[in-house]
Amino acid sequence: MSKKEPVKQPVPTGEYAVGTFTYTVYNDREEKMYCAPGTMRSIPVRVYYPVKKESVEGLPKARYLSKKMTLAMKKNLHIPLNYEKMEQDGSNRSECYENAPFIEGEHFPLILFSSGYGSYREADSFLLIELASHGYVVASVGHPYEGLLTELDDGTDFQLAKGITSKCYSPVIPSLLALKKLMKAKGTNEELWEKFDSIQRKHNRFLMDRITEWKLDTKAALRYLKENHSDLIDFEKGVGLTGHSMGGAAAFALCEDEPGTFVCGINLDGGLFGEHEGKTIDVPFMQINCEPNKTSVTVAFLINKAVAYHAVMRDMQHVGFTDLKFVIPMKSLVGGLDPYVAYDTVCRIHLVFFGTYLKKTKEMPSFESNEFVSFKEYQP
Repeated sequence: MSKKEPVKQPVPTGEYAVGTFTYTVYNDREEKMYCAPGTMRSIPVRVYYPVKKESVEGLPKARYLSKKMTLAMKKNLHIPLNYEKMEQDGSNRSECYENAPFIEGEHFPLILFSSGYGSYREADSFLLIELASHGYVVASVGHPYEGLLTELDDGTDFQLAKGITSKCYSPVIPSLLALKKLMKAKGTNEELWEKFDSIQRKHNRFLMDRITEWKLDTKAALRYLKENHSDLIDFEKGVGLTGHSMGGAAAFALCEDEPGTFVCGINLDGGLFGEHEGKTIDVPFMQINCEPNKTSVTVAFLINKAVAYHAVMRDMQHVGFTDLKFVIPMKSLVGGLDPYVAYDTVCRIHLVFFGTYLKKTKEMPSFESNEFVSFKEYQP
């Protein structure tokens, strides 16, 4: 991709245009991160929602990345983004509109989303905007000190905590080698889960513990929406969840814990870190993986009391499930699958899944394997 066009965004295909706004849940509870003792945790959220196309005619599109975020991406991810140039050439605009007017009298089902560890709130905005264009309210939850940069509405920002890698993978090299070995492992779902669980208990205790805090962040975001936006959201059918990496693991854990609130969910390539022993998952859930990471989610097919699905995408890597698929040319990070094919595949899976289990517009989903993705279904 040329430097003149650092982010080429897909155009949403739904019947609606998309509005966006942000909010912050301030001082929700005591901060548990090691880098900020004695402080309170605040949770920033970006919402994407359906609006009438005629209501946004003539309005400017919302900014995609803040200047601070482009600098953080340049410094930490070595992505050469030039904020001023992006503003001048128009490439720093999202396919959505800031504070566009709600559709009076209409309510839409809610999906909550979290990005991966060390990522950022807008990292999967292309997917979330597409979902909103098809009639969903989608709220992306930020996690302070655990994102590349976490920005609150009052201008406060939190950098990724120093030393976080050595906390997540302890010790780093043996932990990463063990997980890499797991990627190549063969065996039954039970055998693969035993290997993953052994690794996380030995090397990834920090990540296991952080799942609890991410669940609390997500529930705080939901509480705000229930208190302030019943004019926009239809809560009667329950809430859907999706997320990438750590965010996907948190989505699974929330569906596991509170099936009465969270009625279905999707995990985008997240290893299922957390405590699952003695638990069940009683709602439909979809795991979407690249080939290397398919061995890290098999517990989902052992404790399911509702239908579980596994989609494995070919020629993909972990970062390829984010917007960065369109920006980073390195196949080792994003895979070799064409960005638009990868994006379209992930979007279609989400739309079919949530159309069935959240909107309930059909009785059964239809997932068909093709040259890009294969599907398995696990009945309880």
